[in-house]
Amino acid sequence: MRETIIDWAREYFAEVGVDVDRALDRLASVSISLQCWQGDDVGGFESTGQALGGGLAVTGAYPGKARTPDELRSDAAQALKWIPGKHRFNLHASYGDFGGKVVDRDAVTIEHFLSWVDWAKELGIGLDFNPTYFAHPKAANGWTLASADEGIREFWIEHGKRCRDIGAEFGSRLGTSCCTNFWIPDGFKDTPADRHGPRKRLITALDEIFRESIDERYNVDAVEGKLFGIGSESYVVGSHEFYWSYALTRGKLLCLDSGHFHPTESIADKISTALAYMPGLMLHVSRGVRWDSDHIVTWNDDLQAITREVVQNDALDRVRLGLDFFDASVNRVAAWVIGARSLLKGILAALLEPPGIREAEIDEDLTRRLALQERMKMAPLGVIWDEFCIRQKTLSESEWWQSCRDYEKNVLLKRQ
Repeated sequence: MRETIIDWAREYFAEVGVDVDRALDRLASVSISLQCWQGDDVGGFESTGQALGGGLAVTGAYPGKARTPDELRSDAAQALKWIPGKHRFNLHASYGDFGGKVVDRDAVTIEHFLSWVDWAKELGIGLDFNPTYFAHPKAANGWTLASADEGIREFWIEHGKRCRDIGAEFGSRLGTSCCTNFWIPDGFKDTPADRHGPRKRLITALDEIFRESIDERYNVDAVEGKLFGIGSESYVVGSHEFYWSYALTRGKLLCLDSGHFHPTESIADKISTALAYMPGLMLHVSRGVRWDSDHIVTWNDDLQAITREVVQNDALDRVRLGLDFFDASVNRVAAWVIGARSLLKGILAALLEPPGIREAEIDEDLTRRLALQERMKMAPLGVIWDEFCIRQKTLSESEWWQSCRDYEKNVLLKRQ
């Protein structure tokens, strides 16, 4: 029965010039970086006792939050089993295996992440990295690399340098380049008197962090902007325009976070422009219900617009894909799986788009273009997705959910 259905679906797409098997092979090469902070509500494993800060907030109290590196690794490994394909894991500097010791941010080294390297080797996956410029006494007022205090700046510059070194070690030891992404919370709640000074200080600080060249086979740097945050509503030093210019002039990856813009502004239209000038992009895929609310990614119009731009610009090899949400109102492991599977579904839909849509546009047959676009909204995408899961030896939509429930019952709920 299944063979009959998949044969029918393959014929359906063949009629509009799409090779299903070729699309599935291409999808199998796509790697998504799962964010560590979904598994423990952005808590990390330091012993600072510092509030989250940085305009970040996690809502919900679903049972089973990871409390140790081992628990987080266990949860992430389960999630990766239920996501078809081979993927990655994205760590923040505050998630080191510190053994209960206080290790300040300017003293972190690869030694604090060797257990993560061993875990990644066992799973055969790569690691990505982020400096942690929040939840620290020296970021308590919301200022780090752009601070007017030279001592504060020097502390965070050293942190950035060490994080790049750790990222390079990840890449060297795991055989796949690490993306180390920089985001800072610096900004003003109310109208600033000086907008230029902080940005000048940030440029100088970033240039010092990136002064030493690192082989991109091991580590690539990305910089991430933001429209505003809680506590920085009137002015963010590292705005989109700031980092666009910095990435363009310094040869860095620009990280576009889909929740970091105006509620009606999509990053989809920015992708083709950025790729015309830059070597590549990092995408943090989120779902902003009310601006940067970081809801779990679902397969909606915004997501489809993003994935279509990546695929139709033939940029799957130039764009690094990562998730960025933290939701404590639902099963945290399921959140990873739902988000990653949704992103993969969006990519699959884009890979299955008929070439006739673009051809009609070139021929200025806009009626034909519209007709084909509408036809494909009813295409049997779910059948092809199920086939992809089977080929990747991953549980189906109904099966993974039941396994996740069993994991919740046998593991997560026992953490109370």
